[in-house]
This record gives sequence, structure tokens and C-alpha cells, in this order.
Amino acid sequence: MADKEDLTRFGVAFPTPLIEQFDSYIEEQGYKNRSEAFRDLVRKTLLEPSALHSEQDVAGTIVMVYDHHISDLPIRLMELQHEAHHDIISNMHVHLNHDQCLEVIAVRGNLGRLRHLHQQIQVQKGVLYAELSVTYVDELNKMASHHSPHNHDHSQNQQSHHNPHNSPDSSTD
Repeated sequence: MADKEDLTRFGVAFPTPLIEQFDSYIEEQGYKNRSEAFRDLVRKTLLEPSALHSEQDVAGTIVMVYDHHISDLPIRLMELQHEAHHDIISNMHVHLNHDQCLEVIAVRGNLGRLRHLHQQIQVQKGVLYAELSVTYVDELNKMASHHSPHNHDHSQNQQSHHNPHNSPDSSTD
């Protein structure tokens, strides 16, 4: 912490076996004290998609594992991502084995839309795992997000958002 924050102290009662497990966790993770670990756990809990409002702008990931041999599944997953192109920053595709692929989609946008995309992915036949994880909540630009889904100014054209799928030179997907 660069700046001193006002801290509020409060007591928490734990059953002995639970605090022993927590202390082991703290040591394994390299925390200096219980307070640091507890603050991180609270922050993580507050970023759970279920704890946030649908209208909030967030950034995070959708992680999925799927069987690419299921008929038309890779095509359907690509179509879903193209439909949500305004909320997708990037993705990474990894071949886990002969049958299964892991895909990590970096997303940023309205939580309601991201939840909808996650649900559409999750229910596809052949998707073995799908999880939406939120890592950032954009509280400051909540109202400004109506103008740009990326929440930054494109007028200066200082950032390049090159995407070969959007390029006029691109002839295939």
C-alpha cells in the first residue's frame, strides 16, 4: 500500500481446526499475517460475479474446456464469440490432449452481457467446464460506458486494436 489507509479493527472467532487450516494457508501463500490474507479473501469474494450487479462494467475471463470432436461445437463457440466481439479483448486456445481444448477469453464490458455469454457457452453440448471470473470492477466509468465498450478514448488513436478477423485483407477465419 503506497498510501496509509484508515484501518478498522474487529474481532473474528474461528473454530480451532479452521484457524489452524487458515494459518497453514497463510504460510503456504507467503502472507505476513492473517489480516493480509483475510483482506485478499474478502476482495476476491466481493468480485464474485454473483455479488455484483448486472449493469456494472467489469473485466475478467471466461475459461472453458470442451471436446472439439463434438459436432459443430468449435464453430458454435466461435459464432458466440463473434456475436460478443465488443466485449472480448483476446483469447487463447490450448490443445490439452487429442480430444479436449482449453480456451481462455479475456473480456471487458457489461456484466449482464458477460454473464449471458458465459451461460451460452456453458450450456453447449460438449463444454465440460465454463467459468466466468471477474477481476476488475469499473466503478468510475459506469456512466461513461454508454459511449465506448472499452472505456477509453479512441479519438487520439494512440492504441492499436488490430484484430485479423476485422481486417479487410482477411479472407478466412
